[in-house]
Amino acid sequence: MNIQKKDLGKSQVELTVELSVEEFQQYINRGVIKISQEVKIEGFRPGKASYEILKSKVGEMAILEEAARIAINKTIDQAIKGQITEQLVGQPQIDITKLAPNNPLEYKAVITILPDVELGDYKNAKVELAKSKVEDEEVKKIINHLQETRCVEKISEEVIKLGDKVIVNIEMFIDKVPVEGGQGKGTAVIIGKDYVVPGFGNKLIGAQRNDVREFSLPYPNDFYQAHLAGKLVDFRAKVEEIYQRELPEVDGEFAKTFGLSSVFELEENIKKSILVEKEQEEEQKTEKIMMEKIISQAKFGDLPELLINHEAEVMMSELEYGVTSQGGKFDDYLSHLKKTKNQLMLEILPDAIKRVKVSLVIRAIAHKEKIIATDKEIEVEVEKLLKQYGTKDDIRERINSQAYKDYLVNNLAGKKVIEKLKEWNIQD
Repeated sequence: MNIQKKDLGKSQVELTVELSVEEFQQYINRGVIKISQEVKIEGFRPGKASYEILKSKVGEMAILEEAARIAINKTIDQAIKGQITEQLVGQPQIDITKLAPNNPLEYKAVITILPDVELGDYKNAKVELAKSKVEDEEVKKIINHLQETRCVEKISEEVIKLGDKVIVNIEMFIDKVPVEGGQGKGTAVIIGKDYVVPGFGNKLIGAQRNDVREFSLPYPNDFYQAHLAGKLVDFRAKVEEIYQRELPEVDGEFAKTFGLSSVFELEENIKKSILVEKEQEEEQKTEKIMMEKIISQAKFGDLPELLINHEAEVMMSELEYGVTSQGGKFDDYLSHLKKTKNQLMLEILPDAIKRVKVSLVIRAIAHKEKIIATDKEIEVEVEKLLKQYGTKDDIRERINSQAYKDYLVNNLAGKKVIEKLKEWNIQD
């Protein structure tokens, strides 16, 4: 097997692999067996037809192409190991460049490798972790939400007033034309709380059941649905039902419904929860600043497009999941931004590059500081995952696979690197 190596730049290497006629012959023989097992030929058992018989049935190139596929699968790993010591990214791009009867087989493999990383100072970023504080208004807001969860509603025969819940049928028009998707039956509106359009609830105050109110309201300029943003919309709202709402008093009895003995204890628990959330947010913000400083000190070889594009696709998927998990439609989100998916992808690329650099730096620091995930740590993590998700055979198989364990090795080592970096760089 003859192998030629060529540096293509941008963290890509091209290997030209040639198998002589003699070397290729064994794979031709395997190709004959493989095809003859799949193609029914009169007078021959599966896998027993000769080269000449098979050639007359399926054509010589079909045999050679199958032989080439088998040969490449069998020789590519050996070719790469003999020529490349760097970490590979993704799968090689294979292109058969010479394939003909009684000739050598030649193919080219374009291989993407991780770029070199020259670390700078990664122990003296001196990033300060800001102190988090909980305001009284934040606690009141949570308590009000808890009151809402314990609210008692009863049908009211009185006119609509602040605090009532009203069930309305809504029709929407722009220039007397019905708005697409703007007709809603049984819509619940709490008077005094923000609705989709500011001021909607106030237009219903004083109405009774079965009353119809007609009014116009402007949609906000930044509304996520482009066909409504900044438009004056005419509404026709029929009151179907009115509910008087009674919120519970915030007292000892109220606190007991949450398993606490007093309002003070309830407030303190809420403060702690808010504080933990704020501290986590501040820690994430500080960690991001730390990594940006460390990255700015490092030097990188050519970043592979494959890595950058993959990271951008992951970020796009995360963004789409975030929108849809909150009940939105990603197409509506794009319309609100007035961008296509490709345009948004271009905007994401700079952040994708940053994330790739973070991963490369963490990997380089782990190697330099000899930070690894131990067998025991991996075993504990696998057991935890199996206990949590391993009720199905396919999930158990995936968690126990070597590929997933390799992922855990990198993931756990990365987390340990981050913890060490925070020790070295973040100051209270």
